[in-house]
Amino acid sequence: MRSAVQHPPHFPADQVAGLAAAVRGPVLLPGQDGYAEEGAGFNTLLEHRPALVVGATGAADVAAAVRFAARHGLPVAVQATGHGAARAADGAVLVSTRRMTGLRIDPDRGTARLAAGVLWEQVIHEAAPHGLAPLNGSSPLVGAVSYALGGGLAVMARTFGYAADHIRSLDLVTADGALRQVDAEREPELFWGLCGGKGNFGIVTSMEIGLMPVRRLYGGALTFDGAMAPAVLRGWLEWTAHAPEEMSSSLALVRFPDDPALPAEVRGRFVTQVRIAYTGTATTGAQLVMPLRELGARVLDTVREMPYAEVASIHGDPTEPYTYHERTTMLGELDRAAAGRILEVAGPGSGCSLGLVELRHLGGALRRPVRHPNAVGNRDARYCLLTVAPGGPRPAGQGQDDLLLDRLAPWATGGKYLNFLDSSAGDEHVRAAYTPQAYARLAALKAQYDPGNTFRVNHNIAPAALPSGVSA
Repeated sequence: MRSAVQHPPHFPADQVAGLAAAVRGPVLLPGQDGYAEEGAGFNTLLEHRPALVVGATGAADVAAAVRFAARHGLPVAVQATGHGAARAADGAVLVSTRRMTGLRIDPDRGTARLAAGVLWEQVIHEAAPHGLAPLNGSSPLVGAVSYALGGGLAVMARTFGYAADHIRSLDLVTADGALRQVDAEREPELFWGLCGGKGNFGIVTSMEIGLMPVRRLYGGALTFDGAMAPAVLRGWLEWTAHAPEEMSSSLALVRFPDDPALPAEVRGRFVTQVRIAYTGTATTGAQLVMPLRELGARVLDTVREMPYAEVASIHGDPTEPYTYHERTTMLGELDRAAAGRILEVAGPGSGCSLGLVELRHLGGALRRPVRHPNAVGNRDARYCLLTVAPGGPRPAGQGQDDLLLDRLAPWATGGKYLNFLDSSAGDEHVRAAYTPQAYARLAALKAQYDPGNTFRVNHNIAPAALPSGVSA
């Protein structure tokens, strides 16, 4: 998606040279080799035109980039993989963290210390030999830091909660260019806001997270023909009412493209999938899944005992960059009438063109109080709805994804899940990711740590207005 063209500011050559001398990574201006590639993200919906790109190799590079932006009065954007690009970084200083790939597993403490550019697949690989696993999402190709800061609705979410609930400490660069070490004891209010407030308070350069004692899962996908969507959706909703916390699952209506890389059984086909991730034994898992298998014949059935290292196979998320739009809403209890609304818009015979309509079962550990409270909201929701519409600029008028959200309004809690908001999300959608009290607290934190809203190329939380005579 192209935004309005903004002419980048002209930087004196000596200032650019000074920045280049201060950092180890590349410093790139528009038109230079590598500039476009450095700003490219997984979701190609947005095309960034930053005033300058810094390919950071560590915290010192990040701090130098932030101080340079401050001197020139420019906003700062940050990108690792670009899965969840929220705003185009036009005219900003874009800090690319993809070179920051340091990772250390501490098996005795059950933790991982990882730098800003680390992907979940790297953590999964390094933790597995120790019988440990991170709380990653459905795609291991997502950047771990930004995912966790946005909440992190993990594959094992009902068993262990949000990824943000297990952040131990954070290193970051704030808007003043200072390096800070933050945890529940050091600057606890900032730590609370960072865990759920995503990139609004600075650029996190590394984080320490707790790992889960998980070696294997009983997991995979039950894939039914799309014509079975009514029976499978209603059966799954009834089944989730009694699922134990060790069982995390989702139901997806998927319209697969005719891609030779896909299994022949699903290529170019509309299917209904139930995705399973059970942390208990395979024997008990098979017993729990049996009612779903009894719903009818499967096109594919990949649910089995697997090493956690194979977790990506459960959802089978795309691995190559493409253009897509996302919509999301949090939902309460769903009944047969709600299922009917979903089927009217996205079921068989509906003419729906959405690539994905997915319901993720929430509850369990997601609802429980955490040791160190954080800003993540909407913990009372029962389901999270995600829609993915592939393609470029949206046509005028209401799309099928927005229509589905409208039809499900009677069951919606009013909340949103931050990591599933795309670049079309407005301020009201960002507010809906939090309780009103938490949002006010976040805005006050923003006024304290980033009063000039330097970090605004994101799902932005604006600084709270300060009373007359009070300075930040």
